[in-house]
Formats: sequence, C-alpha cells, structure tokens
Amino acid sequence: MNIGVLGAGQLGRMLALAGYPLGHGFVFLDPAPEALCGLGSHVVAPADDERALAELASQVDLVTYEFENVPVASARTLAARVPVYPSPAALEVSQDRFVEKTLFTRLGIPTAPFAAVDSRDALDRAVAGIGLPAVLKTRRLGYDGKGQVVLRARGEADDAWSALGGVPCIVEGFVPFARELSILAVRGRDAATTTYPLVENRHAGGILRRSLSPAPGVTSALAADAERFARALLEHLSYVGVLALELFEVDGRLLANEMAPRVHNSGHWTIEGAETSQFENHVRAITGAPLGSTAPIGCTAMLNLIGGWPEPSAVLAVPGAHLHLYGKAARPGRKVGHVTVRCDDPLALGARVEVLEKLIAARG
Repeated sequence: MNIGVLGAGQLGRMLALAGYPLGHGFVFLDPAPEALCGLGSHVVAPADDERALAELASQVDLVTYEFENVPVASARTLAARVPVYPSPAALEVSQDRFVEKTLFTRLGIPTAPFAAVDSRDALDRAVAGIGLPAVLKTRRLGYDGKGQVVLRARGEADDAWSALGGVPCIVEGFVPFARELSILAVRGRDAATTTYPLVENRHAGGILRRSLSPAPGVTSALAADAERFARALLEHLSYVGVLALELFEVDGRLLANEMAPRVHNSGHWTIEGAETSQFENHVRAITGAPLGSTAPIGCTAMLNLIGGWPEPSAVLAVPGAHLHLYGKAARPGRKVGHVTVRCDDPLALGARVEVLEKLIAARG
C-alpha cells in the first residue's frame, strides 16, 4: 500500500522507517526540497497547492499527516479522492485551542478555566473572570512554547496582546501543576483501541526535553482517567491512527492541556521501549492492520537533542542507549534528534539518563 504523508519532517521519516518493513511505500508532500534527506518519494510543493494535491492523490492509497498545521481545506480536498486518516474533522479541532478546549468540556475532560478573546477589551473581561496568573495563547499555530504569554499582573495585558499580534486568542487559568504527563492512544479502522502507559514529560523553554515511561508514581485511578479521556476523544472523532493527549497533574487529578492528532514527540520512547512503536501502530491503524501490543519493555527515557548533538560514540557507550539523528543541520532551538535509553531497573535507568544529560549539556 502506498501512503501519502503531508509534511516531511522527522515524524514522517520515522513513520516511513516503521512502514517500509511492513511492505508499504511512502510519498511525501512538503515544500522543502531537502526534507527527508532522500527518504521516500517527495512531491516538492506547499500543502495548499491544488496541482500537487492531485499528484499526491494519484500516487497513493490513503493519506496521513505528520503535523497538525496542515490546511484543513487540503485534507478535505484529498479526502474527496482517497481516505485521509485521521479525519479532517480531527485536524480541524486540534487547530483551534478554543474549539479544542470546548470539545474537552463537552466530553467531560477537565481543563483549566478558559475564555475566547477576540479584542483587547475582551482580554480584560476574560482576565477579570478567570483571575491572575493566566496564560494568553493564540487560538492557532502555537507549538513548542510559541504563541503564548504568561500574565501575572493586569499591567502586562497591553504588551501581551501586542506581542501576539492582536489575533484571536484564548485565556486560560494558570495551572500550578505538579508535573506534565501525556498519554498516547491508537484506534484502528475497525474501531479497535489501545493505549500506551502514561508518560512523564519535562519541558524547558517550551520545548520537550525528556520523557520517562512509564511515568513513576501513577495511581490506578490516574491511569484510568487518562485512558478514559483519550478513548472519549477517539470515539467522538471516529478517529483512526495515533492521538496524543497532553495533561497536567494537579493535586492528584488530571487536567487536559491539548491534543495532537498524530504521532508525538513524547512517544518516541516506544521505538525501543514498547512492543510496538507508536509509528508502527499508526501505520497499522491507517492501513487496516491489527494493532500491535502497546506494552512497555522495562523502563525507558527519551531525551531530545536540541540545536545539535553530542559525539555519537559517547552516546552509544551508555548501556541501553539508542541514537536517532534526523539528518537536519544543527541550528539553535531545532529538534535534530533524540536518544532513547532502556533498562529494567528504574534506578539504573536514572543513572544512565544523568550521564546522557551531561553529554547533551556539554555539547552546548
């Protein structure tokens, strides 16, 4: 089966690496000629190019996407010709933070208080209702910490509104979370559904730095809530593929932050740390194959490589470590690879993570 992918970054690359052994081919649509470093067939054009969309559709049996800022209109254009998974409806929900949070509320998934803000006056009203501190976020196109400003005093509202360009926004109550968690779930074309264990995530500068799986200290009640939230989204959206739900743990309960209708950075640990990786399970789901086991293999940590990478031999000298470089040029703030490290003993894993974090820090 030939699979079309909108976008040709590292997530698309890892989808192809998981799908080729299953006998599938890949065709990528991306405007960057250097994307994928020659991996797979490549239609070089923006995702809203009608001629390129027609060319892609003529070469594939179905289409998926590797990031959620794909134009919904393009996904719908393709869906009129070939199946698109996840559906354009799921893509549309994920692109607007207010729509997304509203859906969470409808499905009984708790969130921080929130309000839509379409003007400077509306910002004042929202802050008065929600209170401070609060977070002002653009409704669209925010990722890796972009498109958001923390408000701690009323006098900061003017600068925050200007900084985000006066575009439609959402104000959310600031969440004093104990930690950040995420759950990945996958649903097949036959509606079979399974989930990976909750993962603990650490961010810095708005960018994910480390994921730990399974998340330590998770109660059965917390795990059950996370799974229930994810399954509710999959069911409501008639979803096909992998979905990530980012969560905050606050006073022993979970609040939903946002969802990603695709394979996710916090699931990279699954390549070596689960019986079936998120990438293989996404390919299985969209092609109608049976889903693979999501059971973890021991304990695994994933460390992002931001801006550059350590000497590969030093990384590979750490027991259980696996290096994944994406073929990207080094650049400040850019995700250029990741390291996974697996161990059966959580204490030993912690020691290995410490060594790897020192290697990564020393490079910078």
